[in-house]
Amino acid sequence: MKFNLLLRDAGLDPADVKLVRHQDRRVPPERMPYELWRAGTFELYQRIQGKPRFAGAKAIASFVATPLDETLFVGLYVVKSVGVVPSGTIDPSTLTESHGANFYELEAAPALAELRGRLIIDWGDGFRAWVQNAANQDKLILEIRRAVSDPPFPGFMRFTTRLNALATVPRSWREALSSVAGVYLLTHPETGQQYVGSANGEAGFWGRWETYVASGHGGNKRMRDLPTADYHVTILEVAASSATTDELLRMEAAWKAKLLTRDHGLNAN
Repeated sequence: MKFNLLLRDAGLDPADVKLVRHQDRRVPPERMPYELWRAGTFELYQRIQGKPRFAGAKAIASFVATPLDETLFVGLYVVKSVGVVPSGTIDPSTLTESHGANFYELEAAPALAELRGRLIIDWGDGFRAWVQNAANQDKLILEIRRAVSDPPFPGFMRFTTRLNALATVPRSWREALSSVAGVYLLTHPETGQQYVGSANGEAGFWGRWETYVASGHGGNKRMRDLPTADYHVTILEVAASSATTDELLRMEAAWKAKLLTRDHGLNAN
């Protein structure tokens, strides 16, 4: 099934609709469009546009990029008019006033309302073309979820994020990452230098990573000597629930040897 079929069933001509995929990488992870949608400030964010992005459209079908880079449908909006952002209006993504920007009057349409937060489409490879004409881009529907929910946890070995994005990780993911111990890898975003560490204790991976967010270095000597950076976080190995501290340290040492992080990375021991 494709998305334009849903538009036609709702009485809309795809030629009158623009598809909009919001994913603003200029702002901190906690203020990206998906998080604004979850927080209830997305509609104000969407109304503020530096350029007349929605010109010529009678309606827009809005989507946001999820933490897994899925394209999630969040509503159909009728384009009523466009003016200038009122003085004193704060953009919820940048937390600044948007002087002179376009300010759209958008009315949430009842059509397809039952699919908000549930429908996933395949946007294709052209993520930079975040506003597209529906008539020319009939998107494939990948999934319709039974209920609005967080994206499914990708699994420990596929999980990756940055330290500064931990605040935006869905609660169910945090619970999973807090439940296990093992060996993780931090990679400096600019130099590529790596640090291998192990997580144990009651809070698992999550608890250990929070110490890096709080201090910038987690107590590690070589990282302490560097400017604070937004390290990439990945998991190398998950320990058995019965693993002892000594077993975890042996696992950690084996990965340090494999990746040469003592000689060429950020491990001092």
